Amino acid sequence: MAVATASIAPMDERVPAIEPKGPDERSWPSSASAYWALAVIVLATFLTFFDQVVFGMLAERIKTDFGLTDSQLGFLAGPASIICYLFVGIPLARLADIWPRKYVLAGGVSVIGFVTMLGGVAQTFTQFVGSRVFLAAGGSAHAPASYSLIADMFPPKKITRAFAILQFGFIGGTTLGPLVGGQLIALTGHWAPTELGPLHILGWQWILIWTGMPAFLFALLFLTVREPQRLARPDATSLVPEHPTLGRRLLTFTGLDAAKAIRANRKVYYPLFLGLALSALESFGLAFWRVPFLIRTYGWNEAQIGAVTSVSVLISSLLGLLLGGTFVEWLAKRHKDANVRAAFICFAVVTVCSIVSPLMPTGLGAILVSSVGAMFGIAGAVPQNAAIQRVAPNAMRGQVTAIYLFMFTFFGAMGSFLIGLVAQFVVVDPAKLWLALEITAVALLPLATLCIYRAIRPYREEIERLEALGM
Repeated sequence: MAVATASIAPMDERVPAIEPKGPDERSWPSSASAYWALAVIVLATFLTFFDQVVFGMLAERIKTDFGLTDSQLGFLAGPASIICYLFVGIPLARLADIWPRKYVLAGGVSVIGFVTMLGGVAQTFTQFVGSRVFLAAGGSAHAPASYSLIADMFPPKKITRAFAILQFGFIGGTTLGPLVGGQLIALTGHWAPTELGPLHILGWQWILIWTGMPAFLFALLFLTVREPQRLARPDATSLVPEHPTLGRRLLTFTGLDAAKAIRANRKVYYPLFLGLALSALESFGLAFWRVPFLIRTYGWNEAQIGAVTSVSVLISSLLGLLLGGTFVEWLAKRHKDANVRAAFICFAVVTVCSIVSPLMPTGLGAILVSSVGAMFGIAGAVPQNAAIQRVAPNAMRGQVTAIYLFMFTFFGAMGSFLIGLVAQFVVVDPAKLWLALEITAVALLPLATLCIYRAIRPYREEIERLEALGM
């Protein structure tokens, strides 16, 4: 595989794969290079989640000003943003396997910024959907390329720490998103529409234009990252012909080889992927509908929601990082399957909190219970991501990660749509949005927890196999 990928990489940017010598013998990048790359990835991750949260804060405004139903609003937040992923997600992840990842990341974050700004000038619901369709083109490039870069920057003993630091991008985006978004909505809520030629820009649409601008600066920062060498795995060469034809090379962009790698290790991947998909249906959906839920159920406004949730998200996220790191390290001294075992335990708590939160009698109570779930969600996300990177073949780590995250992104996007459908056609009463959240949580999350549990033993056996190979 190393020969095939090197032959189609650009000549002046070719980064050869190196033969495995064991994690302790390999020459790893300097700490300065590794942590600078990680810092830039954290900034780009921050922007991704910040934009996502701010868009969620605008949900009720979008529904009112564009005259949408709950199902249309759910479609805009979910399926509209991942339609493009179906066609570009795997090919872009393939680029992360064969081209310098810093260029893939720079292009991806630029697309995210540009598409976010397009939402600020959308004139109709159809145009809004059109802008969101291309959002995943940037997002689908970010995670596979950044995860792959981190895995080649940090040795196995430090990779969990690196993924823990990566969570600060998520924490910053989800903490400042509600706070800044709520204040910006309060600021622009009374603005008269702006007329710029044929464009009729609503007050809140300026928020999307502003939040998309920093993406281009972050794209430039990625160009300063030093590309590390890729570590070739001895068991990956059989997955692809050694001297493929042009047609065979093009076929790799469909994800065929990554799918073979996943199928070959299906006892590990299948339950993790299915568990992630089911959990994403509810967790993504709940995240998007949280603001409408608090507005309709408890009468809160966006500024109130932003002020309270930003504090709760910050505290729960920091505690989650501390809990996750400590818990995984403690389990690792006793179990080789510590990553998946920790993910299972943490997600079991998330399941309970997601079921209880919509039933709370006060908005503050619902946020507090949700925050406990968020804390365990963060704690479990780090080892779950690290687990996939640990067992994925390096030569196609980007594509394997893309398929893994596709399950999360695709089904997560469908989650907001699913809850919208349940709210509109099952619950019917818009004031009882809490019931739609409750139905989906009870139906999906216990099954997701069971799937993750079933991956523990196969993952342990795979780690033992890799260690026997010196990986």
